[in-house]
Amino acid sequence: MPSASPTKKKSSTTARPKAPPAAKKPSAAKASAKAHAEPAHHATEKKTSTHAHEHAVATKAHAKRPSRPKATAKPAEATAPTAAVASPAPAPEITAAPAAKAKPAAPSKTSPTAPHAKPAATAVAAPQAVAPVAVPPVSEPPPPVAPSAEAPAAEPPKILHLKPPITVKDLAEHLGAKPYQIIHDLMGMNVFASLTQALDTEVAKKVCTARGFTLEVEKRGSPPPPVAPVVPVEPEIVAVAKALADDVIARPPIITFMGHVDHGKTSLMDAIRKANVVAGEAGGITQHIGAYTVEHDKQRITFLDTPGHAAFSAMRARGANVTDIVVLVVAADDGIMPQTMEAISHAKAANVKIIVAINKIDVPGANVERTKKQLQDQGLVAEDWGGDTIVCEVSATKKLGIDRLLENMAALTEILELKAPVKGLAKGRIIEAALESGRGPTATVLIQVGTLRVGDTFLCGDYWGKVKGMIDDRGRNVKQATPAMPVKVIGFSGVPVAGEPFEVVRNEREARETSEQRLNQKRLGKLESRTGVTLENLFEALDAVKAKVLKVVLKADVQGSLEAISTALNNIHSEKVSMEIIHGAVGPITESDINLAAASNAVVIGFATRTENSAATAAKREGVQIKLFSIIYELIDQVRDAMAGLLDPIERESTVGAALCKKVIDLSKYRVAGCAVVNGRITKSGRARVLRNRQPIYDGQIVTLKRFQDEVNEVRNGLECGIRLGNFDEYMAGDLIECYQLEKIPQQL
Repeated sequence: MPSASPTKKKSSTTARPKAPPAAKKPSAAKASAKAHAEPAHHATEKKTSTHAHEHAVATKAHAKRPSRPKATAKPAEATAPTAAVASPAPAPEITAAPAAKAKPAAPSKTSPTAPHAKPAATAVAAPQAVAPVAVPPVSEPPPPVAPSAEAPAAEPPKILHLKPPITVKDLAEHLGAKPYQIIHDLMGMNVFASLTQALDTEVAKKVCTARGFTLEVEKRGSPPPPVAPVVPVEPEIVAVAKALADDVIARPPIITFMGHVDHGKTSLMDAIRKANVVAGEAGGITQHIGAYTVEHDKQRITFLDTPGHAAFSAMRARGANVTDIVVLVVAADDGIMPQTMEAISHAKAANVKIIVAINKIDVPGANVERTKKQLQDQGLVAEDWGGDTIVCEVSATKKLGIDRLLENMAALTEILELKAPVKGLAKGRIIEAALESGRGPTATVLIQVGTLRVGDTFLCGDYWGKVKGMIDDRGRNVKQATPAMPVKVIGFSGVPVAGEPFEVVRNEREARETSEQRLNQKRLGKLESRTGVTLENLFEALDAVKAKVLKVVLKADVQGSLEAISTALNNIHSEKVSMEIIHGAVGPITESDINLAAASNAVVIGFATRTENSAATAAKREGVQIKLFSIIYELIDQVRDAMAGLLDPIERESTVGAALCKKVIDLSKYRVAGCAVVNGRITKSGRARVLRNRQPIYDGQIVTLKRFQDEVNEVRNGLECGIRLGNFDEYMAGDLIECYQLEKIPQQL
């Protein structure tokens, strides 16, 4: 057809509209109107027969159009669809694109022509009617998030109390910073200071403010601010009482031998152990707590041997507190003695069973019945007297009655049914502690529950440590210790106090921190107890300076002996002189002990210990006296005598004789009294007092004593002599010259 070609060309031109620049991005409504306007103009000029052909050409040109960037269309229900093209074939729904700032439309689910979405600007729509395009509103930015009301508030500044002068070093220490950091802050303020230089108060306040502190300068001499008490943080100890039933086993009994001194406790234990411990004790008396283990009829028994001397009361109390059975040893020839009654009191206070062993039944003068009568007076009635107390008659030297005593111990152990958990953390008591050369602080520990192993971390009183090694009573190294087993533990950080609880902890850090807190608390207590000199106690302080004080540096071999000796020495009471132990420790006498004694005018006393070579040299150089003892009552007697020696002796007059002046003899240089001895004797070494009308007018030394022309030392009663006194020459006939001597009598405490 002649008109087909231009129509085709114009339709092709119309079907390929020029794409707008990407920068301007025209709206979808304008692009759609332009695309529909030209096809509608051609449709009015052509005949109805060619309308289908033109629509097909336009559709073909639309298919050949170059692809555009993908656009994401809104869902179909969110946008208004446009009118379809009036043609035999249904046209796809076209969704208008949003404005330039809006998000691109998602691809339409109803488009059958394109495999992917096209931009809305190139879509072909029906020319008859165009529906208004719904443009979605531009999304607004989200509102700002309000700050949370739970935000942490600023911490108030910390208050720092310091007294001038304030040095850089002190300020850094209290602020918890390094000194060079404080110096750096000062340089920023144009202040150049050294480590020990005192800072101005205002500069120190600025430094503190920069680091979050408020400095309050106190006046010198004002009391320090109250210090909050240090509450020790106890480590978590696992309660062994929650152990399972299968962890609890029968444990050996702990039996303590108690009684008066020299009643044969150690000898009786030697007979049981078949050993000779008493031979190694100074003076033949026990002065330590000995812990031993004995096998009897395939049953293990732990024995504790306590001292019987009066000074070791604390040791007997510790032995009674950790024991199951007390064997009260009483000598048949002595009977009940003071320390025997004290041992009975300790055993009853600890609520433990008592077995009485009447020892020395083979010696002359032994009276068993009298001893039983004395025991009955103390509330211990023997079984053969109708009571419930087991009484055994034994002889340690001749090994008599030992088997019967052991049988009664075994029977009483079965009745008590002693059990303890073997698993879990160990727990026990310190029996004895010492400072050994080459090992450091050691302690004899009696395990009560649990199992102690090498490598365990423990806490004991103010000290902590790690078990480096364990030694049993036979001197053998062991790897573990079970309940009722005494072992010597190596690895303490310091010498513990005898009787302190011993506990194994899980965490080494907690043990160290708890130990430091306890030591700091003790140190604070000592500082708080110090009081300065005030107007109220000024005269008391002066009297204390004038008072006689014996200062002692005390060193002992073990902690128990040190405690007993300190208690005994402090019990020496006297109003005239006092005794002060300025330092007491366990171990040998060292050079530092000598230096302390020299600075304090003290005496160094050692009990069952030794003196280092350097200490002996220093003592000779400083003039310090060192006294070593091995028996406790000798030490106490020596200290008591030394305290009495500090007292000034009492001067007492003793009249020797008297002479009556009959004539005054004038010589060229002096005057002499011619006298006759009327009472006693006149000695030249004595002193003389001139009495006139019974009133003393002169008191002085006799210078010359002559009989005739000879110098004599003494003139007896009834003889005549010439007496010349010092610088006195006013003699008169009838004067009485009384001769006396001054005697110095030592004072008693």
